[in-house]
Parts: sequence; C-alpha cells; structure tokens
Amino acid sequence: MSARDPAVVFRLILLWVLGLGVGSFASAAYMVEGLRCEMAVDPLGVDVVHPRLSWKIRSEESGQLQTAWQVLVATSSEALADAHGDRWDSGRVEGDRTVLVPYLGQGLGSSERVFWKVRSWDRKGRISDWSAPASWTMGLLSPADWQAKWITSAGAVREENTLFRREFNVRPGLRRALAHVTGLGQYELFLNGAKAGADVLSPGWTNYKTTILYDTRDITALLREGANAAALSLGNGMFHVVRPDGRFAKFKGSFGAQRAILHVRLEYADGAVETLATDETWKTHAGPITFSSIYGGEDYDARRVQSGWASPGFTDSSWMQAAVFTGESGVLRGQCHAAEPVAPIETRQVAATRELAPGVMLYDFGQNASFMPRLTVNGPAGSVVKLTPGELVNADGTINRSTMGGAHRGSAWWQYTKATDGPETWFPQFYYLGSRYLYAELLPAVEGGVRPTVESVEMVVVHSTAAPAGNFASSDPTLNRIRDLVRWAQRSNMVSILTDCPHREKLGWLEQNHLNGPALRYEWALDRIAAKNVSDMAEAQTPEGLIPNVAPEYTVFKGTYRAAAEWGASFILVPWQHYVFTGDEGPLREHYEGMKRYFAYLDVQSAGGLLAEGLGDWYDVTLDKPGRANLTPPTLTATAHFWLDAATLAKTAAVLGHSDEAAMFAAKADGIRTVFNRELFKPATPELYGSGSQTSLTLPLALGLVDPAARAPVLAALLKDIETRGHYSTGAIGTPYLFRALTEAGRADLVYRLVTNPDMPGYAFQLKQGNTTLAESWTAQLGASQNHFFLGSVTEWFYHDLAGIAPDEKAPGFKHTIIKPRPLPGLDWVEAWHDTQHGRVTVRWDQRDGKFILKVSIPANTTASVYIPAKEGTFTVHEVESGTHVFDAAW
Repeated sequence: MSARDPAVVFRLILLWVLGLGVGSFASAAYMVEGLRCEMAVDPLGVDVVHPRLSWKIRSEESGQLQTAWQVLVATSSEALADAHGDRWDSGRVEGDRTVLVPYLGQGLGSSERVFWKVRSWDRKGRISDWSAPASWTMGLLSPADWQAKWITSAGAVREENTLFRREFNVRPGLRRALAHVTGLGQYELFLNGAKAGADVLSPGWTNYKTTILYDTRDITALLREGANAAALSLGNGMFHVVRPDGRFAKFKGSFGAQRAILHVRLEYADGAVETLATDETWKTHAGPITFSSIYGGEDYDARRVQSGWASPGFTDSSWMQAAVFTGESGVLRGQCHAAEPVAPIETRQVAATRELAPGVMLYDFGQNASFMPRLTVNGPAGSVVKLTPGELVNADGTINRSTMGGAHRGSAWWQYTKATDGPETWFPQFYYLGSRYLYAELLPAVEGGVRPTVESVEMVVVHSTAAPAGNFASSDPTLNRIRDLVRWAQRSNMVSILTDCPHREKLGWLEQNHLNGPALRYEWALDRIAAKNVSDMAEAQTPEGLIPNVAPEYTVFKGTYRAAAEWGASFILVPWQHYVFTGDEGPLREHYEGMKRYFAYLDVQSAGGLLAEGLGDWYDVTLDKPGRANLTPPTLTATAHFWLDAATLAKTAAVLGHSDEAAMFAAKADGIRTVFNRELFKPATPELYGSGSQTSLTLPLALGLVDPAARAPVLAALLKDIETRGHYSTGAIGTPYLFRALTEAGRADLVYRLVTNPDMPGYAFQLKQGNTTLAESWTAQLGASQNHFFLGSVTEWFYHDLAGIAPDEKAPGFKHTIIKPRPLPGLDWVEAWHDTQHGRVTVRWDQRDGKFILKVSIPANTTASVYIPAKEGTFTVHEVESGTHVFDAAW
C-alpha cells in the first residue's frame, strides 16, 4: 500500500489534527483561559495607551508550561474569528510570560472596542487552540475627547439631591451606544427610565480636586429607535459632608455643588457617529431625596417624585436650565485608575422581629454587615417610616450609638415618606452603612392618624465586587468561625477604598492596608483596590513628603494623628505586597519617587535614627485600661517601621534596576538597625526592648532586628509574658508580627491556643460574646467599632502558616509558590485554596493513622517548593512542577 492510499492519507491527516504526529497541536488538556485586560474581564473605559493583557494556562498534564505565545487583537469579532489581528498580531513570542503583557499594537482611539484571543505553545512545542475571545473598550484618552461639559444646578450647595434630564433621538440602524459618565458626589444614570448598571455609590471616592473617576457603560440595550431620554440623579457622597442638627457626620467639608458630566457616543451601521453631551440645554430640578449625606443618612419623600421624569415625553417646562460648571476640577480618569464598583452582593432576611411599642419595631438581621435596606410599606400617603441602624441595642431595644460615633455627634437614619395609600417599595440610592439592627419608627401622616405598616424589610449587603480569591477550612469549627468573623469585617470595609469601619469613620486609615494586606489578598482579588489606594496616598502626599494617616485626606487631623510612621508606611509596603502577590511592578515604578520623598521626610524627622512620631500599638490589651495604645512606646513601633521602609525600598530599587539606590537604602536600613538596638535594647533590664511588652519584643524578633546572640533571651521573655497573662496583649501593629515570630520559632501551637481561647481577649472571646464581625478591640468594648478588620491578621496565619500557601519574592505573583504547612495537635485536617495570577493553588493535609498526608495542586506554568514537616520541627523539601502531588510522612 503506497503513501498515496486514501486510508493512509486519512490516518496522516487525523494524526496531524490530533497533534500526535508532528506536534503541531496540543491536546485539549492544554488550553488558554481566563483572559483579562488591566486585571479585569472585558473592561470598559480602559484609559492607558498600552493596556496589559493576562491569561492563564490550564492543563491536565503535570509539569506543563508555556514556551511561547501569540496574541491577536482585532477591530471586530469577525476579523478575530478569521485569525486576522488588524490591530495587533504579536506573532510567536518565545517565553513563559502570561501576566501583564503590554499591548504593542496599533494606537487605539477613544471609545474603541477591540477583540482579542491568545494561543500558547506547551513545553513540547505543541500549540493550543485559540482561547475563547475577549474584548476591551477604551475610555476617553484625552480631555479634548470630552465633548461634554460639566453641568450643575444654579444656586447654593444643597443637602437634597439634584436631577438632570434631556431627550434625544436615535435613528434606525443603531449599532452601539457607549456612555462615559460621572456625577459628584455620587450618581445614577437612567436611560428611558431604566437604571444603567447594578452598581451603587459610584464613582469611587477620590480627592476630587485631583482625580475624578468616570465610568464607561454600554447602553445599547437601553435605547430604542425614535425618542429617548437620558437622566441623572446625584447625591452628596464624600463630595459634600455637612452636620445639621441631629444628624451624624465624622467631619464637615465640601468640594462644592453637585455636578455631572455625560458623553454618549451613538454608532450606526452606516458608519455615522452622533454624540449626546451634557451642556446648558439640559434641564434640572431638585429630586425626592430631601437629605443626602454619606454619614447622616438619606431621607426620601415619594410625594416629590415626578412620574416619568427619566422617560421620553415628560413635560419639563417647569424645570430650570442647567448651568455649565466653569470652576476648577480634577482630572477625569477611567477604568485603569479605579477599583471595582460597589454593588449589591446578597440579600438577607430578618432573623428576628421585636415589637417595642405601638409603631416601634426592632429588626435583627443576625449579621453585622455593610448594607442598604429594601423596604416595602403600606399605609396612608404622607406617613413615614424611619429606620435607624445600629450594631448593638440596649436592653429596651433602642439603638446603642456608642459604637457608631456617639450620640453627642447625632444619629443617622433612612427615612421614607409615602406618596400613595397603597403599597410602595423603596431602595436608597446614596447612603449605606454597617450594622446588624434596624430600629423602625412608623409615623402617621398627621398626629393621631393611621400608622404605616412594614410589609417587608431586607438587608441588601453592598460592598466591592472584587472577586473572592480564597477559601480556608479546618477540622476545628472555632477556626472556621473566626475566619468568617474576620471575613465579614473585610467585606464590610471594601468599597472604593478600604475603610476602617462602615458606619462611624468610612475613612481610609492606612495602617490596616499594610498590616492586613496579605490577609485581605488571600481572601479577595484586591489588585485594583490596592493600586487605587496607593494612588490615593500619592495624591495625599504633602509638599514636605509626608503621607498622612488617612487617604483620601478629606479632613486634616492634628499632630501624630496625621503623621504616624506606622500608618504612612503603607505607601512603601503596600506596593511591595502588591508586587509580591501579583508580579505587577506598576505601583512600584509609578510611585517610586514619591516613596523616596516620604522616606526622606522620615529621615529628616528622625533624631539620630529614632522616630518618635508614632501612634504605638493601637488597641493593645490592658484588661484594667482598655482602648487605644497603652503598652508599647511609639518610638519603638515607629522606628521599626522606619527600618522596614528602608529595607523595602532597597528591595524595590533592586527590582526597578537602581542598584546604587538599592545599596544606599540597604545601608540606611543597617544604620537604623544599629541605632534601634543601641537605643532601645537594654539587655541588663527585665524589659529587654522598649517597655518589655509583647509588641516591644515581637517587632524586633519578627523583623530580624535582634542580634542573633540575643534572640533566645528575647524569645524567652516573650513566651514568659504570654504565659503569665494567658493571652496576647498586642494590638493592630503587633499582632501580625506576633503570629509570625511565634510560628517561625516553632510555636505555632501557641498561636493556635491563643486564637481559640474563648475566655481571654481575642477572636474566640468575641465569638463567645456574640459578635458576627471582628471588633475594633479584643474585648469588643462599647465605644469601639464592632465591625473593624484591622486585628484580622489571623487570616494570613490561616493561609500562610496552617495551610502553608505563600508567594516567593524571588518569583512574584505565585510564579513559584512556597508550600509549608504547620500541622498541630488538635487539628485533624486543614484545606485551603488561593486563586493566583496563574491559577488556583490548593492544599489539603490530614493527620491520621500515624501519618501526615499532604495533597497539593499547583497551576500550570508555575512551580513550587513543598516543605514536608517532621515532628522534631524539621522539614524535607521537594521541588515540584505543576500538577497534583501527594506526599505522606510518619507523624
């Protein structure tokens, strides 16, 4: 039979198609997935000229890795399907890079949408199928591209909300409609009466004098041929904060009157493009929200609703002409400068109802969370439902305001006034907060009249839409409940910034960003929030180089409450953590000069290498004097962070290729270390370091500041203090380092005992007290927030140490993973997973039948070092490639 025989030809073709003959195609077991542009899936409003593209490799074969890749970017899905990259065809590019690959194709225009896909060559040179297609849409790339004007309502700044509207015509053949839009302080956009997008509290909070975030929305499905209407509703948000009598506010401050800008691009099948833009032809009117405050609440009078105001055909002759805003304004920035939007995440029903008096109800949702209520109410027109939230209640069922800013600053509530005699449903627009309870007062329209009745009230949990990135579970239910306790506090404080509590402060206090950075990142895809927050810090930096304790800096605090070194350290430490967890050098490179200016500011403030400007170990534990920082000298905590800043800048400079500056900062760190030990280490005293508090001893141990010869006595002193007290006394600053120091000293068992002790201050104690979110103080004391994640670094210990999943600084972004679990007596098993830039890392270990059994899954295109523990405290190390691996050892 010759090679031309049809049967032979068919077999050769079949082998070629399957990739089994000449290796041209990989099997379906090797594929490209998870396409992202600028860390987002199919993003709208990309506003950098060279967006960064990422993808993941998935393979059923162990040890698989990418050896080359090809990206196609096209102006249409049809061109992409034909493998025609008319914007960019990278060709075959050698290498294993799959994360943050810069787009190097033709220049892209404002509002342009492009489509892209990737294919990859595996370690044997076999080529994958093309990935499923993805897309991204550009924002407006320069101020000149904005054809819209900022519009406002003439007159004084108001506490009520502002409405804008305009009608326009859509011709036949509409292909795409894109809106670039924002409103200050916060806005909602409506097309033909329908809200565009599910997000709330948009745009993200910024220093509005410097940066204003805008959204890009595809509104094609909301438009129709013929008459259409565009409308905007504005609230005050962080833009305008007042404190009228009886209403709570953390501070007072204003950036001016509410205003909005909207640029709509209408693209037609015949190639024509039309623009609808805000200008003086728009109409404006006060809205039904009679009071709008991010701190004080939201009052809505449904009688003021003008039916159909956001739809075509509405008569707006009584509305005023909008005024063009001509004052100074921050730079409009899009998707690449924003965190993920805030949106409804889940809905919780009332867990318990208590009637306190006629017309007074208490609703318990069973969970403290950041939320907005959805209310359905019946009863006479003009009757009112007032909903006052609270974390805690008094014995009589009234709200206890002590954790929410104190009654002396006023209260906060939602209030709804009915328009009709029938049932009405309402969901707020511009006010959220964290609480568990709602105290409902049902008020008649006239004294002695019929009260309204609440048919239903729901807790709509709202927070950032950043994706969950991990899961942890163990055989110990207490550990699992502690994880939930912390995670609910994390959720409640994730908006466009990381707030310290979602009711009283709503401010971005910075110490928690670096102290809890890893704990947050194990649980959430924090990449975009973190990058935005670093930009917020940079914009808050003073001309002298100071990074204030809060960013954005909406209010200026005095003295150390503005200038604490442990707080400002986030500007250096968070970009480094971001790099280690993601491999993204962007924030390091963008803010390196600012980071150096901040360190130079600290250098000037230091006295011979010591820094005194610190707040100490916030909310450490003294049973007879709870609150704030009592045990550890601020000079010790501030100087330790001064050293950490220098050491981190040395590593940053090395990554960025500045070898001379890396050596300079390393020398600075050595000098600070010398001064730290000379001035603060007193070996002849019982305290050894500082006051001898647990944090005084922990920071030098965990950071490596202790000379090797002194480690044993310092560790012994720490252990003695813990045993004497029976609990940890560390606060927000010391706690993550305590867990690290004890674990690295082989005492993870002690950490386990401390965190699960229900009878002493700590996590299990809070569970015993009935908390559903982590509190600001270990004892969950009144006067302190009950929803605060800054003591939540135990989550890092769960993932990093119990499960043993850690990134490798030398191969960041989990390109190489360190797997180093710590099995403990009393724990039968632990399992966890974490979604990295390359895929999911999974760990499960069990102790049974005298064996330690470890199962590890490593994503394709990565490697890992797996440490197998022995009872004597040693480890054996196995270097592994991708795939699933099972190890066992005598235990």
